[in-house]
Amino acid sequence: MSQPRRPSHPDLSALSELSEDEKENFAERLRERVYVTFAALAVILTLLAHAHGLTAGTAAGSLTITAVGTVAAAWLAELIAHLAAHGGFPDRKHLGAMTRTSGSALVTIVFPLLALLAAGVGWWEVTTALRVGVGVLIGTLVVIAWLGVRRTALPWPARILALGMLAALAVGVVALKLLAHA
Repeated sequence: MSQPRRPSHPDLSALSELSEDEKENFAERLRERVYVTFAALAVILTLLAHAHGLTAGTAAGSLTITAVGTVAAAWLAELIAHLAAHGGFPDRKHLGAMTRTSGSALVTIVFPLLALLAAGVGWWEVTTALRVGVGVLIGTLVVIAWLGVRRTALPWPARILALGMLAALAVGVVALKLLAHA
């Protein structure tokens, strides 16, 4: 008799009941999404600042290349860290988990790409699509930050303060990325 297969995305309402491996996997997925979200946000803000004559296809291509490059860099960093920590390459199961975790971060650019598709077919201006993308990515960061603090043992005022601090740090990261792309 085979055991029932555990879902790849566990029910997070009972986070305290998850195994340490499942908690670590959840944390890794969030971390990867933060990386891709910040990279995509910086690119979209830069494109928005230089939107004169920009086509939806060019913007979508830049966003996609940035996101895929960020995922590839994160995956490679994980591989190098594994080599250093374990003295060899990960086994097939771990390599698949690394790839799924990194690749799943690409979901963060789906809605910005859909907004650019809407611009590409003439429903919106490219600048409108880019602004929608900025809003979606900021919303993504808010949700990720909330997931990061909602299960802490901190009292509510401290959680709100933590979210405010995370927001301030996020603004700083975006400002640095914009400075780099300016």
